[in-house]
Amino acid sequence: MIRANRRDFLKVAAFCSLCGTGAAYAKTGAAGALPVKQIADGVFAFAGVPAMMNGGNRGEICNLGFVIGEDAVAVIDSGGSVAEGRALIDAIRARTDRPIRYLINTHMHPDHIFGNGAFDAEKVTIVGHRNLRRALESRGDYYLESYRSSMGAELMQDIRIVLPTRLVAAVEELDVGKRKLTLQSWKPAHTDNDLTVFDQKTKVLFTGDLCFAEHLPTLDGSLLGWVGQLDMLRAIEASMAVPGHGPVPSPWPDALERQKRYFDVLIGDVRKAIREGVPMMEAVKTAGESERGNWQLFDDYNQRNATAAYAELEWQ
Repeated sequence: MIRANRRDFLKVAAFCSLCGTGAAYAKTGAAGALPVKQIADGVFAFAGVPAMMNGGNRGEICNLGFVIGEDAVAVIDSGGSVAEGRALIDAIRARTDRPIRYLINTHMHPDHIFGNGAFDAEKVTIVGHRNLRRALESRGDYYLESYRSSMGAELMQDIRIVLPTRLVAAVEELDVGKRKLTLQSWKPAHTDNDLTVFDQKTKVLFTGDLCFAEHLPTLDGSLLGWVGQLDMLRAIEASMAVPGHGPVPSPWPDALERQKRYFDVLIGDVRKAIREGVPMMEAVKTAGESERGNWQLFDDYNQRNATAAYAELEWQ
């Protein structure tokens, strides 16, 4: 049994409370392979819909992908439901019969890991950041319970928390047959368990949620930590990127620029409010407001981001 303490419950409550809104949207319908597209030699990606997770869209809100080597396949994130995970497997099988050797989870959020159970029969090694197992052990039960109302009992019945079996402490390579993937763990940013995947052959970078494009970034780790690592991210010499949310593919490193601007605005607004003694509950209503027209799901996430930013910055 995975248990979460009260502190963890309170930390994730705001994030999960938003999951019940957003338009219903099914990318693949009741059945069928996930509609992926080839973005480079042997590299395929699926673009999630910019919405909140719900039964209508089967949790298909984040970007997923897979890389085919000469010996095996590596999958990057499994999606927001077992149904989506199965559709992803169908998409892989439509393109290769090579075994799926690795399932890489870029971080802990349900839209990226709820599909893990679909890969049971594939006997995959599930790979994640060194903190991912701890994070899922802490939050897993809460995630399963909090998404039940928005996703529906039928969709949720097959979903369970499947923990990683291989953890990445710093930088590691995975080989899928004359094709190596570089996995890099990051310090707290979007979460405290962010992992990126870089295909050395095509130089395609899977950023996980360290990069959001068009969809407003969501903060569940450290805003200052995220900003402090943007230059390191930007320095990765990628040919293109698959962001956690947004267009697939996206230009690199240009995809980071809008996100950096939003963070700079949010930090500036929150610091000004703190200097002027504006209480948190009032400050979050206006912080980042000038960015409203530049992002999807702004109303769903901006005040939550501002609240987290205020809590972090007021103790500087």
